[in-house]
Amino acid sequence: MTEKVIGILGGMGPEATLGFFERIIAHTPAARDQEHLRVIIDSNPHVPDRTAAILLGGESPVPLMVAGMEALQRAGADFVVIPCVSAHFFLEELRRRVSLPVISMFDITAEHIRRDHPRIKTVGLLGTTGTVAGGHFQARLAQDRIETVVPGSDDQGRVMAAIYDIKDVRAARSRSEIANDLRAVAGRLAAAGAQGIVLGCTEIPLVLKTGDLDVPVFDTLTLLARAAIVAAGRTPL
Repeated sequence: MTEKVIGILGGMGPEATLGFFERIIAHTPAARDQEHLRVIIDSNPHVPDRTAAILLGGESPVPLMVAGMEALQRAGADFVVIPCVSAHFFLEELRRRVSLPVISMFDITAEHIRRDHPRIKTVGLLGTTGTVAGGHFQARLAQDRIETVVPGSDDQGRVMAAIYDIKDVRAARSRSEIANDLRAVAGRLAAAGAQGIVLGCTEIPLVLKTGDLDVPVFDTLTLLARAAIVAAGRTPL
């Protein structure tokens, strides 16, 4: 079977895009350059803030996202992956406007939990306020009978502060301090009944790792990378 070309609609944010590409490389069974997959990246950090668009009626990110997808299509991508969870709030609109297939982070996360962790019936969601308030992720998990608990307002503020500090190359806090804040919020979600924690923002896996918590951690960045490898025609490591 001819391998397919992965198109990455990135820049939301740039470091998450880099971390995603690194995961594709790390999970691809390759002993030399020629055994890796072809990947095309459109990293556009000028896409408007997704949370502001969802919550405050800010400038829509869709036009620039559509332009990026069309650029990937012209460049030869066979399908698109978007390493930004908040951007998936607009997924159906993107699918209506561009014919290129898009892999859903919501779908692959729900399917992974159902298939590989069938005993988990409740998860905690760490994500942007746009993702949490938008409700699409929770609705997709509910389709597989997985309930979602989310942080209270104060803790959600801590999560957003952590996400923006990860994006800020001049942030006053260290990555370890940011991770400590996120671990504390995740711990409270676990105390509220979460049997696992979904890292529902692609910045969060840059500081919070599998094994950092006492419950399973679902790294959406890694799950998406592995799904992209499968879609391209390979079996991930």
